[in-house]
Amino acid sequence: MLEFLGRSIVIGVGATAMLDLWALLLNRVLGLPLSNWAMVGRWFAHLPRGRFAHDPISASEPVSGELAIGWVMHYLVGILFAAVLLLIWGVGWARTPTLMPALIVGIVTVGCGWFVLQPGMGFGLAASKRPNPGQIRLVGLVNHVVFGLGLYLTALLTR
Repeated sequence: MLEFLGRSIVIGVGATAMLDLWALLLNRVLGLPLSNWAMVGRWFAHLPRGRFAHDPISASEPVSGELAIGWVMHYLVGILFAAVLLLIWGVGWARTPTLMPALIVGIVTVGCGWFVLQPGMGFGLAASKRPNPGQIRLVGLVNHVVFGLGLYLTALLTR
C-alpha cells in the first residue's frame, strides 16, 4: 500500500508538473492563456457548500485562498489520475512502465474537464458556451496527451 501511495504521488506530481511546463511553453510560443487556477479553486471551494454549477464561476462569491486551493487541487487531481492508472494496471506497471496505459489514462481523463469541470464552472459541456469551444477542446485533448506522456516519463525516471 505504501508503494502504491508513494508512486501515485510521485508519478502524479511529475506528470502534472510536465503539463504545467507544457502550458507555459504554449503560452510563450503561441500566446495561449494559462489556466486560471483561482477560478478552479473557487469551484472546488463551493462544492462542500453544496454548489456544483455556476453561471459563470467568475460571478460566484470569491473564496479566501482560492488560488492556492486551485493549485493544490490541480496537483491532487493529477495524483488521483496516477492512482487510477496504478489501480487498473497495477503497481508493477510503475516498475516497468509502458506508454499505452499512460496515454489511455491521459486521454480518458480529458472527459473530467469536458463533462464535470467545464459545465460546473458555467462553460457548458466541453466548453460549448465559450466563444472558442473547438480550440479549448483541442488544447484540452493535447494537454491530456502530454499529461499521459508525463505519467509514462515520470514512471520511467523513477522506476
